[in-house]
Amino acid sequence: MSEKRRLDIAVISDVHLGIYGCHAKELIQYLDSIDPRILVLNGDIIDIWQFSKRYFPKAHTKVIRRILKMIGKGTQVVYLTGNHDEAMRKYSGFELSNFKIDDKLLLEVDGKRHWFFHGDVYDITMKNSKWLAKLGGKGYDLLIILNRLVNNTLERFGKEKMSFSKKVKQGVKQAVKFISDFEQTVAEIAVDKGIDVVCCGHIHQPLIKEMHIGDKTVLYLNSGDWVESLTSLEYVNQEWTLYHHPVTSSKQALPEEDDDLPLVFPTNAF
Repeated sequence: MSEKRRLDIAVISDVHLGIYGCHAKELIQYLDSIDPRILVLNGDIIDIWQFSKRYFPKAHTKVIRRILKMIGKGTQVVYLTGNHDEAMRKYSGFELSNFKIDDKLLLEVDGKRHWFFHGDVYDITMKNSKWLAKLGGKGYDLLIILNRLVNNTLERFGKEKMSFSKKVKQGVKQAVKFISDFEQTVAEIAVDKGIDVVCCGHIHQPLIKEMHIGDKTVLYLNSGDWVESLTSLEYVNQEWTLYHHPVTSSKQALPEEDDDLPLVFPTNAF
């Protein structure tokens, strides 16, 4: 096994464990390849909105195992809640050793104020029409399932894969405007709070961009997702970079688990 890459901070978001579109296999490969001092889970890690006992495959359980293993080995893990795992917000402030659940995280990193949060609190659809957002989430999952079937066929014939939802987002002016408005709003609020670097998830659009608000500048980061983009943010040597993980062939086997112990969460853990 190759040596793990040491990182100061790694940020992943929008994994959506529990839905068909989640690339859990690739995420396991990524987690096995890094050794971060801090791991920020920036919301929507488990998709409680669409959670079903009928669908939570072994690979999804293994993602949780990998994170628990990282905690056991000393990585500081901060779970920031998102809209799809908002049920965990009642546990905000819970802290046990090097694991913490919260809604936001403020860090001073190399002299710069960093603000991490999922981003749904600045989504008008979420604030005013949650039922519409949930309906859209189910439609998105169906689109991903259809996309997977088509891509499996394309893979067999040696053709390039495609993303239906990315084409929809790029082709619908309203979607493009929403993304732009979201980034602008977050950047403006960050400047008002005296933040140097703001890091979100939520909109599944991985990005590192310096934004100018009046005479102030803020670095906007978005960690993307593990449904389509398969991206994370990494901080090392005083620099943020965007990591893109390759999509694994559907024929490739999962990594072997380190132990066969059942994954059990104590009912009184929180």
